[in-house]
Amino acid sequence: MLKTIREEIEERERNILSPYATLSSNSKGRLKKEEQCDIRTDFQRDRDRIIHSKAFRRLRYKTQVFLAPKGDHYRTRLTHTLEVSQIARVISRALALNEDLTEAIALGHDLGHTPFGHAGETVLNRLLKNGFRHNEQSLKVVDEIEKDGKGLNLTIEVRDGILKHSKGKGPITDKDNLPVTKEGQVVRIADLIAYLSHDMDDALRARVIKESSIPKDIIKFLGRKHSTRINSMVRNIIEYAKNNDYEIRFSSEIFEIVISLRDFMYKNVYEADIVHKEFYKAEKMLEQLFNFFRENQDLFLQVSEYKRIKSIDDEIASFLSGMTDRYAIYLYEKFFLPKPWEIL
Repeated sequence: MLKTIREEIEERERNILSPYATLSSNSKGRLKKEEQCDIRTDFQRDRDRIIHSKAFRRLRYKTQVFLAPKGDHYRTRLTHTLEVSQIARVISRALALNEDLTEAIALGHDLGHTPFGHAGETVLNRLLKNGFRHNEQSLKVVDEIEKDGKGLNLTIEVRDGILKHSKGKGPITDKDNLPVTKEGQVVRIADLIAYLSHDMDDALRARVIKESSIPKDIIKFLGRKHSTRINSMVRNIIEYAKNNDYEIRFSSEIFEIVISLRDFMYKNVYEADIVHKEFYKAEKMLEQLFNFFRENQDLFLQVSEYKRIKSIDDEIASFLSGMTDRYAIYLYEKFFLPKPWEIL
């Protein structure tokens, strides 16, 4: 009996990939069982489902760091996602891990991110009884919201990687919260590499920081240019993993430099008043929309796609977190700003 293309790919994985890699044929499956594709592996199907999702398309108009920048070259949540995917795939390929699984996790990791960057996450976290975390919302998007509430039915491995990608200011190598697959661990650290380096690039472009203000050790060990910084960190991850039973982490020396870079970025960019002056307005805007929909639930059901009311607060939060920056502004103007009188 002839093998399907999928079976041929799975056989190549068994012959080529590292013993530490997650084989498509060994996937733990999906929440709802379904027939396999003759052409694509399960992880390839997950990647394609994410790319074709509505939530993925909306990332184009969601803030990364700088709110609705007028310059064309600032990162958005979409370009951040693509950079994470590229970095993670380079690491996975060098370590002979499953590149398809890596790519699927990377492309899906920020699907639940709010408009207006972390300002949106901050306000929803304050308003909800159980808090709000964008990584948990990303999982909710792929499990419950996409495809009119049916979800994307992704594999257990991709779902785990999406849920456990987030670090914030927490430990980079938190062993209690690491993804179960090496590919998920690669995405987790690639996310850090991407945002630290490209956010610094954008901050320099926006003149929020000057090159002279960057600590000398960061330039000495990681490099002066965006591409050099990424290359330095990626090389360090690969070399350390190869020499330490595929543990996905930085060497001790580079780890200290990366922590120093993260601290520098939080102090001088992420939490800087010059960056956040417009975000304060965005937080108030989202809070007003949240309270407005809570008080006008019939209207909320009309404008939203969510008909499965479990907790009205959670559903409103899902609706708000799914918005692009510009759609949130549009709704705010629609419901809160007076319209000019028209003579009919």
